[in-house]
Amino acid sequence: MKNYAKELDKIIEERKKDGENERKTLLLHSCCAPCSSYVMEYLREYFDITVFYYNPNITEDAEYRRRVEEQKRLIKVYNRQVETGMFENMHSTFKARKIGVIEGDYEPECFYHMAKGLERCPEGGERCLRCYELRLCKTAQVAAQRSFDYFTTTLTISPMKNAEKLNEIGDRMGKEYEVSFLPSDFKKRDGYKRSIELSGQFELYRQNYCGCIYSKVERSG
Repeated sequence: MKNYAKELDKIIEERKKDGENERKTLLLHSCCAPCSSYVMEYLREYFDITVFYYNPNITEDAEYRRRVEEQKRLIKVYNRQVETGMFENMHSTFKARKIGVIEGDYEPECFYHMAKGLERCPEGGERCLRCYELRLCKTAQVAAQRSFDYFTTTLTISPMKNAEKLNEIGDRMGKEYEVSFLPSDFKKRDGYKRSIELSGQFELYRQNYCGCIYSKVERSG
């Protein structure tokens, strides 16, 4: 298995050499505020980030609205830090830049269509892999349409997600849409632990399932 964390390190080192005048743009697919907390804190030092919130797998409207609003709230908090230069209890410096946000269409029907015939798959199985592809495909499309330099996803921060498969899918989508995929394994180097710390610091809503009804039933069963 490739060391995706080291691959990201190499790219970041290149960004450091390029300096502030050559910062690249990054479209960051986010699954939720808690998972994005560490990723944004880390990457905003080196990239001009726009968060892309596209998660048709969240199949209950109230749950979707709660998660997307929490994502937007966290971005506002981070942007206020940049505006004021106050990074209390943060691993951030004055190199950090403000973060943009794009809310994608909420279309759970796309998820249900994709999941047809895979309803009984266990979490982490084929249904999840296709769900990753659904979201990364849309992210790559938007990144290409809006001329971003890179795209990536916060999903690799979760110990429950297959980072190798996510990177393989992201790389394939990047080639298809001709936009560079930023490799990652954000859970490494205590990234997941840091996301829990930040969730506590900002009192973020942390859900205990990915968002789809199948995962919710499996967790509650």
